[in-house]
Amino acid sequence: MTDSKTPVVTEGAPTPLTTFSQGVRKGAILAVSDQGPQDPASGAYLFPGDLTSQTRRTLDNVRAVVEAAGGSFEDVLSLRVFLTTRSDFPEMNAAYADYLEANVPSGVYPTRTTVFVELPNEAMLVEIDALAVLG
Repeated sequence: MTDSKTPVVTEGAPTPLTTFSQGVRKGAILAVSDQGPQDPASGAYLFPGDLTSQTRRTLDNVRAVVEAAGGSFEDVLSLRVFLTTRSDFPEMNAAYADYLEANVPSGVYPTRTTVFVELPNEAMLVEIDALAVLG
C-alpha cells in the first residue's frame, strides 16, 4: 500500500498564484515549492534591494510550510537557492548561515545547491525550495 500525496497549505507562507501547492507530502517525504521574500498575508514582495532580509523572509516562508506539514528545519535534507546575481552570493550565504545556525540546533545542515537565474518577479533577489523527510 502506498501513501497518497496530499497538499500542505498554510497561512504562514504566500498563497501560490498558479497551479501548484505550497508543499506536497507523500508519506514522510515533503517537497516545498519555491518561496520568495513575500508577506504571507498580502503577497507583497518585501525588502526591495535588501538581500539579507529577503533571504531571511524566504527561509521563514519555507519553514512555515515545513511546520504546517508537522516538521521542523531539522527535517530538511536539501535546499535549492536561486539568486539573480552572482555577486550577491556572499551576502546570501552569510544570511543563510545565520538562519540555519539558529534553526538547526543539531548542526547537521541540509545540502544546498545555488543557481543563478532570472526570477519571476523583478523585486525578487532570491527564491528557495526544499526537500524534507518528516518524522
